[in-house]
Amino acid sequence: MKKADSTKNRANRETWIDAAYTLFIHDGIDAVKIMPLAKTLNLTRTGFYWHFKDLSELQGEIINIWQTRNTGIILERCAAPAQSLCASLFNLIDCWIDNDLFDAPLDLAIRNWARNDVRLQALVDQSDEDRLAAVKALFARFGKTGDAAHYRALTVILTQTGYYSVHMSEPRLQRAIAGCQYVEIFAGEPPSPSEVVTFLDRHR
Repeated sequence: MKKADSTKNRANRETWIDAAYTLFIHDGIDAVKIMPLAKTLNLTRTGFYWHFKDLSELQGEIINIWQTRNTGIILERCAAPAQSLCASLFNLIDCWIDNDLFDAPLDLAIRNWARNDVRLQALVDQSDEDRLAAVKALFARFGKTGDAAHYRALTVILTQTGYYSVHMSEPRLQRAIAGCQYVEIFAGEPPSPSEVVTFLDRHR
């Protein structure tokens, strides 16, 4: 009983969101139901309604996390200051390597959910357009415009999507070393030795 009371005292809106996120990542949106969440948290169903008007509001919070953490961070990293195209691409590729920047399991779970949700699919489509536009703008800043920017940006996006959709698993440093090769391919020119060292040092 003391354990249950302690959990209730700690329960807040974020507690429910965190539990919903975990269920969603592992079991999909169909697993995100009020009673399973309450059981997981050792709380009552009534406690849920202190923080949310209904289940759709909680589901909306998961979508907000995805939009901010995944699409938002890609736009932010693409716009980050950089002295060269390769350095700018390294800023973006940090997202593919650092799980604290980009949440690949969340991205995949959202896309799986969207297959059966027309409104969410529209958000995913818009997100993909925004991501592509941001990467195109990255290339444009360094003189790659038109089709050159479009197809380079599309290659960047699809390469990353392919990695997490087939559940590629590599040690962080190994992924970073591969990232150096990708940057040269995407940019059409090799990064400088100092750019490579700076990038790899971020992922050791």
